Amino acid sequence: MSANVVTVPPVLQEVAPIVASGHSYESISRAISDVVLEKPMPRQWYACFGAGVLMLSILLGSTAYLFWIGLGIWGIKVPVGWGIAIVNLVWWIGIGHAGTLISAILLIFNQDWRTAINRFAEAMTLFAVMCAGIFPILHLGRPWAVFFILPYPNTMALWPQFRSPLLWDVFAISTYFTVSLLFWYTGLLPDLATFRDRAPKGFARKIYGLFALGWRGSAKHWFRYEQAYILLGGMSAPLVVSVHTVVSFDFAVSVIPGWHTTIFPPYFVAGAIYSGFAMVLTIMIPARQWFYMKDFITERHLDNMAKVMLATGLVVVYGYFTEAFFAWYSGNEYERFMMWNRMTGPYWWAYTCLLLCNLVTPQFLWIKWFRITPVPLFVISIIVNIGMWLERFVIVITSLAHDYLPASWDLYVPTIWDWAAFVGSLGLFLTMMCLFIRYLPMISIFELRLQNHQVAQGEII
Repeated sequence: MSANVVTVPPVLQEVAPIVASGHSYESISRAISDVVLEKPMPRQWYACFGAGVLMLSILLGSTAYLFWIGLGIWGIKVPVGWGIAIVNLVWWIGIGHAGTLISAILLIFNQDWRTAINRFAEAMTLFAVMCAGIFPILHLGRPWAVFFILPYPNTMALWPQFRSPLLWDVFAISTYFTVSLLFWYTGLLPDLATFRDRAPKGFARKIYGLFALGWRGSAKHWFRYEQAYILLGGMSAPLVVSVHTVVSFDFAVSVIPGWHTTIFPPYFVAGAIYSGFAMVLTIMIPARQWFYMKDFITERHLDNMAKVMLATGLVVVYGYFTEAFFAWYSGNEYERFMMWNRMTGPYWWAYTCLLLCNLVTPQFLWIKWFRITPVPLFVISIIVNIGMWLERFVIVITSLAHDYLPASWDLYVPTIWDWAAFVGSLGLFLTMMCLFIRYLPMISIFELRLQNHQVAQGEII
């Protein structure tokens, strides 16, 4: 056994599974880096990558057809001017929240269990925001005029329209993406240097060395790194609340029944964290199995993530009941009809399914076996993601389809091109995740080694 391996008492083995399983500093680096540098990708990776590329081709084809024909190929019409595109925007932005929460807020609160999962979550954040960003552009109708919503100098006093919440989205999402990208890349620097030093081929060594920015692990490098990392973490933490709050303003500042409510900002933030953690589990559980990372991503990680998902799920359910109570207690006939229409109208099936997915299914997480067993937890996470997509569908579509004027009521029926854009965005996300796993460390090497050292020195109990 290596001299760096420390025997851990049984009482600490749940807290220190890496040391308890007999991993030294070298074995941690080898186990994670060899997935990229030495070992061939498993067949499951090729299957996922192939599926992702296929779905991505659907996105490219449907987008080309959309630009050629126009928005008429989608199901949107009067009065439902917002369709699945906006549903997807809100859903993807919500999924991107878990990365910042795990990486930034848990870092600030010094939660050691974030170590093995933060890299997954950070990458997921970036890819989810990329998927979200394509839908406002597609929905414009004239995507070549996208610069109208960018904050360029307003010389003519016409564009952009700073009173529009859609412009607020541009500021919030672009800021969120930029800070998250810097935070993710800064955390990668020590690991990129490790890959540079371990890469067997000259070309790979040069590429990793280029992006490692000359990292040598000196005291000065570590000092600057820790300052930058905690600073970016502090900047990222408020974005968890602010970004989806601004997205909720797309609805809350309107006068449409079901949208004009003050509960939307905290309601949307809780739902974003809920769906984000569910997506992290959806990705992480298969990767944990396929790449033999059970020593690093342990039952403790699954348990803690499931607890956060249960807690935020209860907040979301509280929002459902509060929304219904507001509609009844307000005495507003339009709000009451909106809620009754959701429950019994033409989209009753979506409302019923979202309650089954988001209200009933997560209650299994009260039982520890469901929280620490990968297969049922994986199934629950998928069901939660479906439920959160249905929630956004119900919020957007039901309020628009039946607004104040019955003469203008009409149903929204998504076309094959609506679904093609959604499936294509899933393909973009899956392709990016597969490429990330193939070329970058899916788990932070240096943070695991640091945690190993802290446990050995008795600093973590």
